[in-house]
Amino acid sequence: MAIALKQAIAVGSYVVRQRLMGKKRYPLVLMLEPLFRCNLACSGCGKIQHPVEILRQHLSPEKCFEAVDECGAPVVAIPGGEPLLHPQIQEIVEGLIARKKFVYLCTNALRLEASLDKFTPSDYFGFNIHLDGPQHIHDEAVARPGTYDIAIKAIRAAKAKGFRVYTNTTIFEGSQPEDFHAFFDFVTDELHVDGMQLSPGYRYEKAPDQDHFLAVEETRQLFRGILAPYKAGKKKWEFNASPFFLDFLTGEKEYDCTPWGMPSYSLFGWQKPCYLLGEGYASSYKELLETTEWEKYGHKSGNKKCEDCMVHSGFEATAAADMMQPKNIIGSIRTVFAK
Repeated sequence: MAIALKQAIAVGSYVVRQRLMGKKRYPLVLMLEPLFRCNLACSGCGKIQHPVEILRQHLSPEKCFEAVDECGAPVVAIPGGEPLLHPQIQEIVEGLIARKKFVYLCTNALRLEASLDKFTPSDYFGFNIHLDGPQHIHDEAVARPGTYDIAIKAIRAAKAKGFRVYTNTTIFEGSQPEDFHAFFDFVTDELHVDGMQLSPGYRYEKAPDQDHFLAVEETRQLFRGILAPYKAGKKKWEFNASPFFLDFLTGEKEYDCTPWGMPSYSLFGWQKPCYLLGEGYASSYKELLETTEWEKYGHKSGNKKCEDCMVHSGFEATAAADMMQPKNIIGSIRTVFAK
């Protein structure tokens, strides 16, 4: 199944505990960015736009562990930059697994095959491979021909060694549903990945390309077409996402974002208000919660920066919390065990 049973139970129990304690704002996934340096220059990402002196820096394992312990989220995603460029990434991953965190190492896979011996397969660990669609779409998105083939080879190698492997696909304006139907078939039936994560592109402030992002209704129309075979029961694609988040993408559910649910910690501290908007930093997760003016963000706020956002990092936590509502929890349990 896409979300491992152990993880589904642990995360579900965690959400219920937060509710019983009366907490309205709590973290679900920590976006831990140990560095901004990368070996690609993707048009939809602005991380490498930082000054050279920043790109040369990285968080120590100790700083990473402090953030994880303080935050308390059961899941830790390690994006970047490219985390496999971090000289102590093995130590970071091992430390997180020792803390019983479910870890997703997000990578473009250029260095993955050569790095596999640094890691050990575990129910608590998986690689999340940046793969933005079939070859012609992916290579154009990352601005380097041949990257798709390297990623596919690395996925096969990782699966052969027993690792859990997921794909992370950002979909932009102008995409054709048919391209992604064939892509999902290939990733599912030939690569046998453990799950696919989907998200519409968001107009990240530092991204070089500002012209190919989707508005809300464009997102809904596109994802209705992309997910139609899956929704009709004609395809058994495995998505590393809650079914409620997929319903949100197609317009079957209305959500506002919960940016505190997937906080971002990097060289600069805790990013306000979320992974995608840089409007200051807090020195602690507690400070992030208490000093961020949350009412100024999200669809309901009227903030122009938020009006077209439907990305995974903003809304998956909302969907996961909704699944744990008393009226939905029985159906959610059935969905997990049906897989």
